[in-house]
Amino acid sequence: MPVKKTQHREKVLAVASSGGHWVQLRRVVPAFAASEVIYVTVLESYRSQVPENRFYRVNDATRWNKLGLVLLALSLAWIILKERPSVVVSTGAAPGYFAMLLGRWFGAKTIWIDSMANIEDLSMSGARAGRFADLWLTQWPHLAKAEGPYYGGSVL
Repeated sequence: MPVKKTQHREKVLAVASSGGHWVQLRRVVPAFAASEVIYVTVLESYRSQVPENRFYRVNDATRWNKLGLVLLALSLAWIILKERPSVVVSTGAAPGYFAMLLGRWFGAKTIWIDSMANIEDLSMSGARAGRFADLWLTQWPHLAKAEGPYYGGSVL
């Protein structure tokens, strides 16, 4: 009896906070059309925009909410352990930072695309997440550096 091969698609964990971060993430996800995309964000209402995909909602937190950051990191660790993505991609902010850190620890390739809104400087999350990103991009040419982030165009 022949052994049936199952087709394995690469898992991509797409992580962003709300607003422009989410909009920009949704604009880059078509690059992963051949992959299984799993979304993580902070607003439950975004689930209706991706009904064909698995979706997780995590709490949003800022640097002023230390307990919130710990809960966010624990939630993302659980999601990454459960899903075992081969790639983690994010446009920011805090959820993306922790997804980069934890994704890298668990062996995923990581892609950070800094927000278009950060025209003068990199975002705080982007500046910190860069060291965990296998591919670190900015959407502004004047913010690119030889060691990264690299200018990758705009997703607006």
